[in-house]
Amino acid sequence: MKVFSITNRIDAVTRIPDRYLGATLPAPRAVKIELTSQCNYRCGFCAHRLRMKDRGGMDQAFFERVVGEMVDAGVEELGLFYIGESFMCDWLPEAIAFAKQRGIRYAFLTTNGSLATPARVRECMAAGLDSLKFSMNNADEEQFAQIAAVKAKLFRDSIANLKAAHRVREEGAYQCGLYASSIQYDGEQQEKMLALVDEIRPYVDEHYWLPLYSMGSLTTQREEELGYRPIAGNQGRIGALREPLPCWSAFTEGHVTHDGKLSACCFDAGDKWVMADLNAVPFMEGWNSAPFRELRAAHLRKDVRGTICESCVAYQ
Repeated sequence: MKVFSITNRIDAVTRIPDRYLGATLPAPRAVKIELTSQCNYRCGFCAHRLRMKDRGGMDQAFFERVVGEMVDAGVEELGLFYIGESFMCDWLPEAIAFAKQRGIRYAFLTTNGSLATPARVRECMAAGLDSLKFSMNNADEEQFAQIAAVKAKLFRDSIANLKAAHRVREEGAYQCGLYASSIQYDGEQQEKMLALVDEIRPYVDEHYWLPLYSMGSLTTQREEELGYRPIAGNQGRIGALREPLPCWSAFTEGHVTHDGKLSACCFDAGDKWVMADLNAVPFMEGWNSAPFRELRAAHLRKDVRGTICESCVAYQ
């Protein structure tokens, strides 16, 4: 089975190529689209828990229309997730199948793992999923209950589901990469995380570390309560960190909310970075909207004062 390097793909998105260093851009190679904004976790480091907007699911007809527009414009990779947990979407396998049939070359998905049961994973792999990544950010049940603010049982469920996903892939000979990422903490907490990674590493093709992101400075108070210090902005993964400005999120990857808004930020849990309403305009018109062009120009000047990005902890 041919397995793609997920870190190479991540680095290709966070490294802004010369042809994307402009205010008006060609279609992004990758887009993340939020089938549902619901999540069964309440993680302290995630702005999702703040409930800054109504939650819900994407209209399937809208999904098919906008994915078609993306493919026609040149989008090759589609992440079927954004802020919410996509395994809460009943028609996730159908969404994957449609995207692949419509022309998406690489369909990828990130999950917290607790709802990624073997039956559901099998459906997604059979539909053509190319990559499934588990976010494993807690070392033990005690930390999980504190950070995710849900029943500790889900911690073991996520680990069991990750291991089962490997078995499902092997039994079905599915062409789907399996990956895991973890937040790199400090000191004793990191030592605990290493033990978890040792447990899950045999079941994934690749594991990588991420910094603790600031979520656009929206979770600062809770982070302080938990004793964690986030990295400035979104600088990618550990080992290939990028400069905060210009931020790749506004240049190389699209982000579509469950209700059809096109956002400039991969952390936008509350419509603070909305650049266009794709219910009203086609994808490429939104991608190069006047607000988007103005924001990108500020990023290229490395001066985002007076823009929504000024609120991010990276620029304090």
